[in-house]
Amino acid sequence: PHGEHVGMMPYVAWQKAFDPLLTPGARNYWKSHNFSDLSDEALEVIIDYAGKLPSDQTEIFIGLLGGETSRVAVDATAYAQRDAQFVMNVHARWEAAKDDQKCINWAREFFNISAPYATGGVYINFMTAEEGDRVEAAYGAGYQRLIQLKEKYDPGNLFRLNQNIKPTT
Repeated sequence: PHGEHVGMMPYVAWQKAFDPLLTPGARNYWKSHNFSDLSDEALEVIIDYAGKLPSDQTEIFIGLLGGETSRVAVDATAYAQRDAQFVMNVHARWEAAKDDQKCINWAREFFNISAPYATGGVYINFMTAEEGDRVEAAYGAGYQRLIQLKEKYDPGNLFRLNQNIKPTT
């Protein structure tokens, strides 16, 4: 429903917000951008693609960030996207295999056309397996520090079934 999650939200509710999208057997394809603002041009693109949703289960989620998140120093944690004011998640979701290409293509096209308005950063947990090239952008200036930690504590790359930070050794 439109506007179901508008307003303040407890942390636990935020963590559970995406659970209905992860039902067994559902076909999903996600893309995500961070934005420092939502310009008129960005909003025009979002509105245009909202009118072209490829399935009844597809959604465009825009979450307001900022607040306490933006008050933490960029180098204090692995999360580097402190300047992001909005996160946009493109959730293409459908049931029939015959709709795979239609839904995936819509999400990719929307992601690509909205990229010029985004910061280039992304929250690591909203990335797909095919986006290994965006790992550095997710961690920003802290990426090199995380590589050093990886080399010290996981030089054999045991913990690699994720958005992997690869050791350089």
